[in-house]
Amino acid sequence: MSTAPLRLAVINSSVREGRFGPTVARWFVTQTGQRPDVEVDLVDLAEHPLPHELSHSPDDEVAALLAGVSPRLAAAEAFVVVTPEYNHSYPASLKTLIDWHHAEWLAKPVGFVSYGGLSGGLRSVEHLRPVFAELHAVTVRDCVSFHNVWGQFDGSGALTEPGAAASAAKTLLDQLVWWGVSLREARDKRAYAA
Repeated sequence: MSTAPLRLAVINSSVREGRFGPTVARWFVTQTGQRPDVEVDLVDLAEHPLPHELSHSPDDEVAALLAGVSPRLAAAEAFVVVTPEYNHSYPASLKTLIDWHHAEWLAKPVGFVSYGGLSGGLRSVEHLRPVFAELHAVTVRDCVSFHNVWGQFDGSGALTEPGAAASAAKTLLDQLVWWGVSLREARDKRAYAA
């Protein structure tokens, strides 16, 4: 049994100008700070332009675009997707990232931190669950959700009332680590049959 920290990629999925995602993603990363069982890589999709058209044989330009993000996803043993809700679903940037990758998601757990208005981004999470199931990833049950997010953080990016969100983040991380370690051990014993 491995005692190495779980390699967790936290994916900040919004790329819009004026986005709130970096604040939410940074907050979540701070929640992992005291956990020796997690090693975090924050992947901001705004820093990784992705190809727009799918192709079965990527050309040099496509390969160059994917070179910045694909190895980071492949190295991860678990994921947390930080997602807003756009038009009752998740951002196109996230769909593009998901669709350009396949093996990177196989037999790995995925958790969610969502944010938005009244629904707190939960509709985006519900749309993502079957997408990740199709990719043979395991989504964990509990998530962190910020309803009316713009009023919950102060100017420095700290939560004004952190108790409930910190508790939800702990639950999410506990579940993610359990699944992540269990699936890592299973993958080490035999290849996943996709």
